[in-house]
Order: sequence, then C-alpha cells, then structure tokens
Amino acid sequence: MNAPATLPVVLITGAARRVGATIARHLHAAGYDLALHYRHSQAEMTALCAELESRRAGSTLAIAGELADIAALPRIVEATVGRFGRLDGLVNNASAFFPTPVGATTRAQWDALFASNAQAPYFLAQAAAPQLRQTQGSIVSIVDIYAERPLLGHPVYSMAKAALAMMTKALAKELAPEVRVNGVAPGAILWPETGKDYADQTELVARSALKRMGTPEDVATAVLFLLRDARFTTGEILKVDGGRALLI
Repeated sequence: MNAPATLPVVLITGAARRVGATIARHLHAAGYDLALHYRHSQAEMTALCAELESRRAGSTLAIAGELADIAALPRIVEATVGRFGRLDGLVNNASAFFPTPVGATTRAQWDALFASNAQAPYFLAQAAAPQLRQTQGSIVSIVDIYAERPLLGHPVYSMAKAALAMMTKALAKELAPEVRVNGVAPGAILWPETGKDYADQTELVARSALKRMGTPEDVATAVLFLLRDARFTTGEILKVDGGRALLI
C-alpha cells in the first residue's frame, strides 16, 4: 500500500462520461484525488485521466470493472486504497436505464437494472465502510426523482432507484456516526441516450418551477456539497430538479 495521500480521495462509479465525468472534474478541481470506475468507455476514461493528470500529476486512478459482479466490488475499493492509501468518499453514479413494459419484462432486464442501481451501490458501500469510518467519510448516491414518482414504461428502473433511496436512508443509520450517507435526485439534466423517447422535452421542462433544464454541473455541485460541506446532514436526498417535483 502506498503512503496515505495528503488529499482526500473519492471513488466515483460510471465516471468516464456525461454526469459522472462532470462530477469527476468538479471534485478534482475542489482538491480531491480520484479513483474513476468505468465499464466499457476506455477511450473516454483515458482522455479524462489525461486531462486531470495534466492539472495535477498522480491524482487519478482508472479502474475497469463490471458492477454486476459482486465478488469484484471489494477489489475496486482495494485498488483505490492500494493506490492512494485512504478513502474519504464514494459516489454511486453508474446507472443502467431502459424501459421494461409490464408483460414483456425479462429476468435479465431486472437483474441489469437492479445490479447497477441498487446492488452495486450497496455492496460497494459495504466494502468501503471500514475505510470510510477511519476517515469520517461520506457516501453520495445519484438517485432519481422517479424513485418517488414512477416513470411510465420503466417500472423496474423506478423500483431499483427507490431501493437506492431506501439504501441511502438505511445506511445513514447503519454507518452513523462515523459515515454520512446522502443522495442527489436529479430532474431534467441530460436526456438519456437510449431508453426513453423524450418527444415531450418542452412540456417536461415546462412542468418545472424554474422552466429550464439543469446541467451536469448542477449535479456535481450538489455532490460536492454533500461530500464536503454538509457536515450535519445524513440520510437526505437532495432534489436537483428545478422544482419539478413540486408540480408533477
């Protein structure tokens, strides 16, 4: 194991692209060293690490892994601690998203959605808990407003995110007082690349109080707040949805 890093260390899942990459850039700029998990997006991860390393050498570790493999999850934590000597935060960002119409849902779809959205966050948190207790660390999970209000045509996704929301509250009790556990529930931030036809984008945004889309930076700012600044906050899920939950 390397000597403990002088900077705090955060492990982020699904960090190569989109919101995950933005969270990585934001935390890196705030002074965190990063273990960055990815599944298939090797080119994007290589580029992201090169970008961050150009700003602070030795500050990143890329870890490829299949989150559905429960046995591999402790090794992700071990690799992080082996490289940096400590772990101060876990950001459960990786997520599968696709429709599962009732009557056509398969076991494979169920397993894939629960693996990334509920199972992996739990078992990663379990593996990380001993290190996080030592550093008085924090866990932040990216939930979804659909954990409270199910998305039509996506019952299994909505159920899996609801499980993640309950995990956030349960682990806040289980890991207290050393570890804080919170979540961020984004609204309209980035349109999914697959899995939902947002032909009603204008209408969807119009149903929010702020009447506009958010940005990945809005999510990253909330994650940093919960990781670093919200020292007396645990078991909470912060909505970053432009007030959409008020009006649905």
